[in-house]
Amino acid sequence: MTQPPNQPPSGGFGAPQDPGQGGAQQPPGQPPQPPGYGYPQQPQPGYGYPQQPGPYNQPTQPGPYGQPQQPGPYDQPTQPGPYGVQPQYGYPQAPTQPQFPGPDVPGTPPGGGNGKRNKLVVIVAAAVAALLVAGGVTYAVVSGDDGGEKKPEAKNKDPKPSASAPVNPGNGSGDGHEGKEDLNADRKPGEAKVLWYKEAPKVPGSGGDAPGMWINGDIVVKAAYKQLLAYNVQTGKTAWKAIEFPEKICAATQTATDDGKIVVAYKDGSQSGAECNQMQVVDLDTGGKGWGKPVKKEGLFDSALSSKLELVGDVLMVSRDQSGTALRMSDGKKLYVAKKKDEGTCFPNGFAGGKKLLMALSCGASTPTEHDELQQLDPKTGHALWTKKFPKGWRIAKVYSVSPTVVYLTNEDKKKWNISVLKENSDETRSEVISDENYAPECDTAVLGRELAGCLGVTTDDKYLYLPSDKKSGANEIVAFSLATGKEAWRVKSPMDETMLPLKVEDGSLIAYVKPAYDAGGRVVSIATSGSHQPKTLLQHPKGTSRIESGFYSKDVDYVDGRFYISTTNIMRTTGQAKLMLAYGK
Repeated sequence: MTQPPNQPPSGGFGAPQDPGQGGAQQPPGQPPQPPGYGYPQQPQPGYGYPQQPGPYNQPTQPGPYGQPQQPGPYDQPTQPGPYGVQPQYGYPQAPTQPQFPGPDVPGTPPGGGNGKRNKLVVIVAAAVAALLVAGGVTYAVVSGDDGGEKKPEAKNKDPKPSASAPVNPGNGSGDGHEGKEDLNADRKPGEAKVLWYKEAPKVPGSGGDAPGMWINGDIVVKAAYKQLLAYNVQTGKTAWKAIEFPEKICAATQTATDDGKIVVAYKDGSQSGAECNQMQVVDLDTGGKGWGKPVKKEGLFDSALSSKLELVGDVLMVSRDQSGTALRMSDGKKLYVAKKKDEGTCFPNGFAGGKKLLMALSCGASTPTEHDELQQLDPKTGHALWTKKFPKGWRIAKVYSVSPTVVYLTNEDKKKWNISVLKENSDETRSEVISDENYAPECDTAVLGRELAGCLGVTTDDKYLYLPSDKKSGANEIVAFSLATGKEAWRVKSPMDETMLPLKVEDGSLIAYVKPAYDAGGRVVSIATSGSHQPKTLLQHPKGTSRIESGFYSKDVDYVDGRFYISTTNIMRTTGQAKLMLAYGK
């Protein structure tokens, strides 16, 4: 039932846990970070399990996301080029996916990527520079914006390829086979082949975003810095002429409309304070442009430095720092503005779209009544269909699923997390996940802006929530939780000694991606959701390209019609050519 403001719902939010148990631990290989939501620490045993499931009655431990992952055999920076990992803003570092700054770093704006995936903070220090030189890499660091930085100079570069291969400079031209190395030369029997491989366009020192990846029939479309590129899914040949944008692409819808339309947002200038407010509709089939228009801010403290785009039917929600503007997709007409309520005490704090439109609200900041709320909005009018209020201290960190509605919440003070499943079209809690282990989907983050939804490695169907267990090394497991009870229903171990991530459910089977290992490529597997849960290999990626595949740190992945696609969501400036996209098939 609906709970009164600032009161625990039925079942209680759980008794406070002893903060002395399970103290915060420093993630291996990561710089020191303040403790916060989802900060890695030892699980807290003996919290009374089994017990009556009550909201937020969870052990003191990190949640299913917000945990920097232990780098695997290939999760280390290497040199640029087809096999290398790109230096990031002049400082080579392993990814810290997921890097959602909301829970991990109190006070920083929560946000996103493709994404889905990361944006990194510039780190410039004399000590770091000295270490880099000692490590064999020299970087020239100067101030400036797009054109001010010098390119990094790297020693011990990867050798240039020498034979014909599915490689393309990624500028929208060519057939995907212009490179000098045959990426299929060492392919073993039973291994998939590299269909094509695209390198990213050159970017300035500040880097560029590459949000979204859309597979539409026999065309795959990818955003990259100031371009929208389209390729044939089988050959990699250009499907339609690249669309050039006047400024940096800064956001895109993660999905398309039923008739194949997407929206791409780009900056309104090249200066550092340029806003992400220019919208452009694009037809995935033809590359034709629909309507385009700027979307203004609403209110004095509204910020459009970063925007997020969500589609719900014929409605586009343009989300900013403290508001959201709904536009009609068919013609761009402004429908309404979702903004602060309760005389300014509640501000929008992220939207999630898809089958329905959800809005998170941050209310009463720095007051005794501080709390978060979640609303389902009528996408055409903005009217709230229901409102779910959470007690003080509990923060809406992510929406794992819109329908069914699955919400991941964190409590910084108590070092606890909760996953709540809500009844359909209702604020009532259906069930809660209760577990004493950690889970680690890779969730999008951003220095600015917040994407409420969008995590790689978590999915649902009408019965289960699927999460990857958190293993710092070796094989992990995918765990299926009952949506009806919140209890674990079954689990399956990764078929390789590497992390396995659930992607989606199709025809009664869970599709999962297994990351590549030192001596083997990645793979796509199918897991029956009923009966035997033994993973069945659908696509075994070649060992010869495992270094390339491992180099996509900030990434989108998808498996469609027997082909696997992996692409970057963030392009860094390098001395060589950065990776953009790789496709495997049979």
